[in-house]
Amino acid sequence: MSFNRKLAEAKQAWARAGRLLTGKIDPDHEMRLPPGQRLVTNWPVLDLGVQPHVEIANWRLAVDGAVEHPLELDWEAFLALPQAEDVSDIHCVTQWSRYDNRWQGVKTGVLAGLVKPKPEAAHVILHSHDGYTTNVELAHFLEEDCLVAHSHDGMPLTREHGGPARLVIPRWYFWKSAKWIKRIEFSAVDKPGFWEVRGYHNIGDPWLEERYG
Repeated sequence: MSFNRKLAEAKQAWARAGRLLTGKIDPDHEMRLPPGQRLVTNWPVLDLGVQPHVEIANWRLAVDGAVEHPLELDWEAFLALPQAEDVSDIHCVTQWSRYDNRWQGVKTGVLAGLVKPKPEAAHVILHSHDGYTTNVELAHFLEEDCLVAHSHDGMPLTREHGGPARLVIPRWYFWKSAKWIKRIEFSAVDKPGFWEVRGYHNIGDPWLEERYG
């Protein structure tokens, strides 16, 4: 896996220092803006220092692991699935939030319905073309506002923002919404990903300020 080591080390230092934590949690989600966040109207670009170029002709999405019917989709098959639109806010652990993002793509529940997770499946591990991984609980992955998105605000996702397709899991810090998605792995066991093993919280609830673990 290729990534910017200085960037990763700086973020690890943030975690050790508890940077950006306010201690003012909002467990009931009474405020739209989670604690410690600031609202932006642009869309900052964050990655590991590598932005893979994935040609649509070569794009594949594997959905497998602890499932009854593993599958692999090419771009045509992905677009042939039921398409959905959802509007949601996103909250980055680096302290910015962006309201009212309009996503188009395939709901995660549709994908789960096709592969039928086995009873022991409790976690989902997301794998990206840049080697990045992150983990979410199955229940979080299946929330109604989660999808594999190919468009944002009516335009195809650009490479810098994870195009041609990325996960959108908006109720949790945005590092859980893996860019450049290539594999969705259902798992009976948890597998902390790139940032989780480097000091970030395993769950990542913005209203509980679960920035670091």
